[in-house]
Amino acid sequence: MKIDRIEAFVFRAPTPQPVATSFGVMRDRPAVFVKVTDRDGAFGWGEIFANWPAAGAEHRANLLMDDVAPLALGAAVDDPATLWRDLTDRVQIRALQCGEPGPFAQCIAGIDTALWDMAARRAGQPLARFLHADAPRAVPAYASGIAIAAAPQAIEAARADGFKAFKVKIGFDTDADLKMLDRLCSDLAPGERLACDANQAWDVSGALRFIDAARDLPLMWLEEPIRADAAPQYWARLAQGGIPLAGGENITGEGSFADVIALGHLSVLQPDVAKWGGVSGCAAVARAAVEAGRLYCPHFLGGGLGLLASAHLLAGIGGAGLLEMDVNPNPLRDGVLGAGLDPATGQFMLSAAPGLGLKALPDTLSRYQTHARDSASS
Repeated sequence: MKIDRIEAFVFRAPTPQPVATSFGVMRDRPAVFVKVTDRDGAFGWGEIFANWPAAGAEHRANLLMDDVAPLALGAAVDDPATLWRDLTDRVQIRALQCGEPGPFAQCIAGIDTALWDMAARRAGQPLARFLHADAPRAVPAYASGIAIAAAPQAIEAARADGFKAFKVKIGFDTDADLKMLDRLCSDLAPGERLACDANQAWDVSGALRFIDAARDLPLMWLEEPIRADAAPQYWARLAQGGIPLAGGENITGEGSFADVIALGHLSVLQPDVAKWGGVSGCAAVARAAVEAGRLYCPHFLGGGLGLLASAHLLAGIGGAGLLEMDVNPNPLRDGVLGAGLDPATGQFMLSAAPGLGLKALPDTLSRYQTHARDSASS
């Protein structure tokens, strides 16, 4: 593969109501989709994280085109992971100069996913089977993005759609959160599971208070109770509380993930394919996590391309993990997926088409497009 053209497409879809986390509110749903084409016309699709900051989507597209694409155009790619590492090394000074290592990593992740999609298309295989010949055609999924205050109704709706596992957003009011979690756990049907995500809401003492009060609840995991970059000794204290801890969407770098896996404080590893690593980095982390006896559950809360990549990664790596599926309305996700969850099994069905299974962005997304950039090699 020799990269000849890189395109970025930016979308923003209005939300019927804002999506709140403990640290901020999303008032629309953005997405940045990337298309990479090689000299003979073969192509692949990827996605770049753009949820935060609020103005991030257009910024990521411009950063991709003005700073990252010129380093990738014309490159001959035998192995996407090699280019991923090369681009990561080459942007370090630029990222340091502007204090934006995250956005640079996200742009490179989008290119990397597109190259894996392209490689799998060339091989005539779905990405999951390209990663592992015996990858399953479906992966279990859980319903995510559920606001704690509206959880009873949201979980009932998700249950009707076929979900058997659910994750609620907490971190707003500990006492109210605990009371609702107790109710939700009591309402679970046999075989159903419940997780919660605090989105880094508490300091250590606040997290310990929650864990002590919730230790008897059958929680699948507690996600990001404290800052993702908190010192290991603090995570170790929380891990002793008896509730499995989850994290990874805000961890970046192969070394950082290796340290986290080795320390063992996280029972569930959740790298985000659009936020860091693309397929190359996240596949390596996922394999290491599974080999270490951890649960690999890819984090994702964006558009449809990143969700497809996450599903194929989960199937290709294996293990007992679940796919995160946001249940809030998002046409930038649903318009790309088409089908998805099998309501009879609660499993996300993977297409048998090559790569991620998407040839072109559907016309229904055009109403949401806010920006586009195109860069071709000379």
